[in-house]
Amino acid sequence: MFVLVEMTDTVRIPPWQFERKLNESIAEELNKKLANKVVYNVGLCICLYDITKLEDSYIFPGDGASHTKVHFRYVVFHPFLDEILVGQIKSCSQDGVHVSIGFFDDIVIPPESLQQPAKLILIVPSLILGVASDEAEQVWVWEYETEEGAHDLYMDIGEEIRFRVVDETFVDTSPTGPSSAEASTSNAAEEVQKKEAPYTLVGSISEPGLGLLSWWTNS
Repeated sequence: MFVLVEMTDTVRIPPWQFERKLNESIAEELNKKLANKVVYNVGLCICLYDITKLEDSYIFPGDGASHTKVHFRYVVFHPFLDEILVGQIKSCSQDGVHVSIGFFDDIVIPPESLQQPAKLILIVPSLILGVASDEAEQVWVWEYETEEGAHDLYMDIGEEIRFRVVDETFVDTSPTGPSSAEASTSNAAEEVQKKEAPYTLVGSISEPGLGLLSWWTNS
């Protein structure tokens, strides 16, 4: 789930930090720049592991800061394909079951990768003290077949779920210039709404032992 990735970067240290040890200042700047950020085709950066090499520092004309090329290793969240993870169901939709593992929420289990047969239903809360609630939610249900007939096993929000990582998607979210100077504000709003997550995991629970932990544990 976590890997060490070797990286190289040039770190700028402002003059007011010269009184500190160089390693401490560089470690702080690297974590400010990378921690909780997704690096394209690498994964979600967590924290600095160590610094392996510092090259010479330079001060350029017109800039009083020092610039140092640094070789370092960083802890990155990047599960390998077919790895088994455990998370919590965050929501359900027509796109599938959305799962969170606490620090990372961009995980989806598509409908075709659920235990089959499965169906999406809408749950409307019952009347409470004669007042109806508008907070309806969608829930995927596994229609589990037994000798006595089908039993509906609900994938409720907040339940722990075990899944297999079957695919991953990286999206380059680097800033780009406007495609046309005459782009309208409505088009810009649509682009914001369609903004994709920079890193998404695709899971599957379509095999025995995967799915809600409560399905496979004895009561």
